[in-house]
Amino acid sequence: MDKKYSSLFEPLKIANLEIKNRIGMAPMAASGLINSDNAFDQRAIEYYVERAKGGAGLIITGGVEVENTIEQTHTGIFQNISTNPTAFKLTAVEMVERVQAHGAKIFLQLTMGFGRSLFLDVVDSHPAAPSAVAHFSQPEITCRELKTEEVEFMIQKMIDAAVLAEDIGFDGVEVHAMHEGYLIDQFALSLFNNRTDKYGGNLKNRLRVAAEIVEGIKKKLGSDYPVTLRYGVKSCIKELHQGGLPGEDYQEKGRTLEEGLEVAAILEEAGYDALNADLGSYEALYWAHPPTYMDHGPYLPYVQKLKEVVDIPILTAGRLDDPKLAAQAVGEGQVDMALLGRGLLADPDWPNKVRYQKLDKIRPCLGCHDGCMGRMESGKKISCAVNPACGREVEYSIDSALKEKEIMIVGGGIAAMEAARVCALRGHKVKLYEKNDYLGGHLIEASVPEFKKDERKLIEWYKNELAELEVNINLEQEVDQKLIEELSPDEVIIAAGAKANIPPIAGIEQKNVITACRALMNEDQIGEKVVILGGGLVGVETAVWLAEKGKEITIVEMMDDLLDSIFVSHANSDMLKDLVDFHKIDVKTGSSILEIDKNTVSVISKNFRRENIEADTIIIAAGYKENKKLYRQVKDMDLKVNLIGDSKKVANIMYSIWDAYEVAKSI
Repeated sequence: MDKKYSSLFEPLKIANLEIKNRIGMAPMAASGLINSDNAFDQRAIEYYVERAKGGAGLIITGGVEVENTIEQTHTGIFQNISTNPTAFKLTAVEMVERVQAHGAKIFLQLTMGFGRSLFLDVVDSHPAAPSAVAHFSQPEITCRELKTEEVEFMIQKMIDAAVLAEDIGFDGVEVHAMHEGYLIDQFALSLFNNRTDKYGGNLKNRLRVAAEIVEGIKKKLGSDYPVTLRYGVKSCIKELHQGGLPGEDYQEKGRTLEEGLEVAAILEEAGYDALNADLGSYEALYWAHPPTYMDHGPYLPYVQKLKEVVDIPILTAGRLDDPKLAAQAVGEGQVDMALLGRGLLADPDWPNKVRYQKLDKIRPCLGCHDGCMGRMESGKKISCAVNPACGREVEYSIDSALKEKEIMIVGGGIAAMEAARVCALRGHKVKLYEKNDYLGGHLIEASVPEFKKDERKLIEWYKNELAELEVNINLEQEVDQKLIEELSPDEVIIAAGAKANIPPIAGIEQKNVITACRALMNEDQIGEKVVILGGGLVGVETAVWLAEKGKEITIVEMMDDLLDSIFVSHANSDMLKDLVDFHKIDVKTGSSILEIDKNTVSVISKNFRRENIEADTIIIAAGYKENKKLYRQVKDMDLKVNLIGDSKKVANIMYSIWDAYEVAKSI
């Protein structure tokens, strides 16, 4: 083991429980990994076991509900310990035993509820909160105030659930959560708690719910049974429904850092054995779930201050999948344990790869949220954009092919490289042909902004994997039907990518009009005043990148809002839109470009208001068109021809990887 990472592999004690190392799996809702009894299904078991096999010292499950009478969430979304406790125990016992067999400890995270933050499309009851406040996602609805006896009932259900967890064999429990603006957090925040009973008023009363939970658990199970708390040291609420960006000067409306430190000391005194600390709220979802636009380790400057006021261990996550950063944070005493969430979805073997000096084999998380949070927000099962087997580890793993084949792959982008990787792993002989002198496709341009640097890591990861698998790579090689006939492979996979869509606008052929791809690769060609046609993901990311460099930016978008034509996870879209405002980017939605005349762009709104905008450079970010030219020419040949990725359907990185994985896995 490299000494610079040795701090990650020292044992840690939480209460009297010794954990083998300082790497843990952060809690993430295991959306959809659930059976008809609202218990963990077999996929959930394999999902957690895979991370234990990968070397994590501690597994913290996603939040499990403890009651379903006050917050009546739909069956099949969140695990619920109270639906059928016997059934819950049956599958949980297997999960615990198998996780522990790999030397890991496992905590069950118990959630008291969501309150004003619960999405109403997954609940049958009227939302209930500490006080009669506006619901988060539908502020026209006022939450009803929980009765005192209801609060006491929910606290008791948390205690009862912890008792069952201990009986099952869980090594500890985590209380969810005084963070992100969930129900217990709402009790703690004066912004949402206007109660006049024992659970409202001064700070001590507002913390009473969290205190009574841990006190009740300790009374039942003893002081040695570990109880941790998911804790947000700062809310990052600028205004209701508005978060505060990193580096932005604003007045905190939620929990300030000063109050957060005071609260931490009170929570330690109440009996919590560790704090799983972070920042954020539903108002500032990008703090609670840091996207690609957030630096790695954003919590560290804040949570390290907890070490000055408490003596219990501090755990934290927040894009700590950079091994050097994680080891430094633990080694310098900023935190006691580095938690990885999405990093372990992307690569369950992250801990072992760090320990055994195989860092170049770590598959990077992109911070895109497309496969995890994005899927959960869309009512789908949790997975990962770069790891299609996540959440279906057994039935969707890569197995050996029954018969070795010669596979010809056309293209060098992400879909092509994933197809080559999977085919080679299955035992096929793979030859890849790319017309350019490099691999990476459009991800090369997309990864130019510093906030997209993890996409560069993904390209390098693929290059390393293909080299190790001895894939025959042929660069600067155009493929046509004649070459396919000459090589006579058993199957062909065409991943020819997509081309920029150029709309028919007068003047668009001018030299100062360039595509987003060209702009990203040729910063020196971009003037000071820039108009960007297109407010989708490419257009907005390009705008933010240029605004960070001091350019004066205008975005022209036909839809009524930015990012309106595609689904982007809330954490990502919220932060992008806030960055647009922060950088004072001029946005003209519901508008189109009529014509371009030298340095003047004529724009018309949906109300037929015409406006001329000065521009040194006009950037086209109007989407892409599938490149099916070669496929149309060869699809009727006497061999199997597969079309994958952007050349089949323009979507995102997740689609390209998943599409390639599925096709390659079936050859």
